Amino acid sequence: MEDTATSWSNSDENDVETCIFCLIANKKDENTKIIKETKDLVCFSDIFPCAPHHYLVIPRQHILSCLSLHKGHIDLVERMAKLGKDVLHDQGITDMTDIRLGFHQLPFISVGHLHLHVLAPASQISKYMLYKFIPETNRFVTEEVLRKRLKSISPPLQYHYLENCKLFQCISCAQTGL
Repeated sequence: MEDTATSWSNSDENDVETCIFCLIANKKDENTKIIKETKDLVCFSDIFPCAPHHYLVIPRQHILSCLSLHKGHIDLVERMAKLGKDVLHDQGITDMTDIRLGFHQLPFISVGHLHLHVLAPASQISKYMLYKFIPETNRFVTEEVLRKRLKSISPPLQYHYLENCKLFQCISCAQTGL
């Protein structure tokens, strides 16, 4: 069975070809400097910074938003947060109590590709933009709260076509022989 945490996304090929964050992740955007990257994540500066340090961490895989995630993505969210904190550390930020890490939720996202906002110092977020980064609002959820929320969200069922009986069967039922 495929690992739904890494294979499932709610996009089609057109989204990936036109998504600015997919272009950045695949190094096809000449205007964006990647600050740090891993095999499956990329970090770069936000083009409209709201704090002295404002970075975005994105997965290379196109995932629409944090509302597209399930418990199989908890590790992804943890790795995104770790990369964001590593970048802050590399940039000389040592006070990890004055940072804000989180995701905007639909309909408050400007780019339809999962991205973690990494801001520091949180105490210096622009007063004109602070409303966008208030934790635990409908607009913004911290990575810590998102990880807790994902624990109760099961992955979507996957179906496959059974050649012999011409029926669709749930992957879980196929594995258990039901």
